[in-house]
Amino acid sequence: MTKLFVGNLPYKATEADLQQFFAEAGVHVDSVSILRDRFSGEARGFGFVEINDDAAANQAVQACNGRQLMGRALVVNEARPPERRERSQGGGERGQRDFGGSKNRW
Repeated sequence: MTKLFVGNLPYKATEADLQQFFAEAGVHVDSVSILRDRFSGEARGFGFVEINDDAAANQAVQACNGRQLMGRALVVNEARPPERRERSQGGGERGQRDFGGSKNRW
């Protein structure tokens, strides 16, 4: 299963529009997801498609990258794994306090 990133999506585009876009290029996609803002529900301008066949995924990149959907040239390429973010714990040098001198005696 290959996951493709689809960027520069029109904000009005739906999952059905994106599936139709790939179908017109001769590519069957297994799943489509457009990322949305968690509070407003508005599209964020990018999404992902999954294609079960690696050769078809390569064909999709070649056929669809730069092609217009609703007046916008889409960016289609193989998705990269998300980068791990370290969670801030509020510590670090700025957040540390010294209670009672250089040696803590409890």
